[in-house]
Amino acid sequence: MHDDNDLAPLPDTPRGRYRHNKGQEYQVHGVVRHSETLEALVLYTPLYNSTGLWVRPHAMFFGTLEVEGRTVPRFVRIGD
Repeated sequence: MHDDNDLAPLPDTPRGRYRHNKGQEYQVHGVVRHSETLEALVLYTPLYNSTGLWVRPHAMFFGTLEVEGRTVPRFVRIGD
């Protein structure tokens, strides 16, 4: 069990619609914490199908990729 005083604050994660660098859109519901590792995870839903809720590590969600020689964000916020 973790004491609240031991937990680092979760990273600021704006809710809303995001577009993946490949074009698909997602709804971000917020950021959650893994119960064992305490890793910050982004909780989201794909908007192009009905596969339910998903999580991805926060650092990966907001990371960058190399695409055709350019560094681009993996996801970009496009609205509420």
